[in-house]
Amino acid sequence: MALFFLSAAKSQSQSPANRTPVLVELFTSEGCSDCPPADAILTKLDAEQFVQGAQAIVLSEHVTYWNHQGWNDLFSITEADQRQDEYVQQFKLPSPATPEFVVDGAAQVAGADPRKLMEEIANAATAPKLAVQINAHRSTDGSIDFTVKADPGLKASLVAAVAENATQSAISGGENAGRTLHNVAVVRVLKEFGSNAADGRPLKLSGGRLLKAEKDGEPIRLVVFLVNHSNGHVVAVGEQTLAQ
Repeated sequence: MALFFLSAAKSQSQSPANRTPVLVELFTSEGCSDCPPADAILTKLDAEQFVQGAQAIVLSEHVTYWNHQGWNDLFSITEADQRQDEYVQQFKLPSPATPEFVVDGAAQVAGADPRKLMEEIANAATAPKLAVQINAHRSTDGSIDFTVKADPGLKASLVAAVAENATQSAISGGENAGRTLHNVAVVRVLKEFGSNAADGRPLKLSGGRLLKAEKDGEPIRLVVFLVNHSNGHVVAVGEQTLAQ
């Protein structure tokens, strides 16, 4: 693990402007005893940006299929299940499992393996990314109104996620009973807007889960990314933080 921390120290000095944005998704659950080490890696990656040349944009996507094991993860959403199922097919995996990292929709890392994750993020940072512009604000009704602009000739689907900046949960049942779990960039709303949506048209995200996240007092992250129809790879990604 020493190399992991050494690499982190070296990469902090690089300006974000000189980094390539890379989407890092973590499929996780508060009911999974193998997940807290992966959650910790994602938190460290978000805070320290330890991969040279990459600006990691992270999402913690809590799945629902652990909820019958003695603990109901209040952050779990069926959209996370659906997204991971797409990756199961894409990567030809036998079944969904946690924890699982997916980097730019192009590579997956099972378990808590920081060295392998660093390799995949560094590799993703060498691929060209298209520029994406986000303009977002919170409405008086609690929704998020936003626009996204990217290359008008791009054949890709726009996906948007609203993530709570940080969460903390005291777990009283299931495999993690007795532990207090910390997560970063916890997805509350995940929606696919489809093709041609990144043309500056008005877009909106709303709903009860979004209102609940806003009441928790943490900043809200809006993450948008464009997915290539042919292979599932992320070709553009950006984020904007909206303060309470």
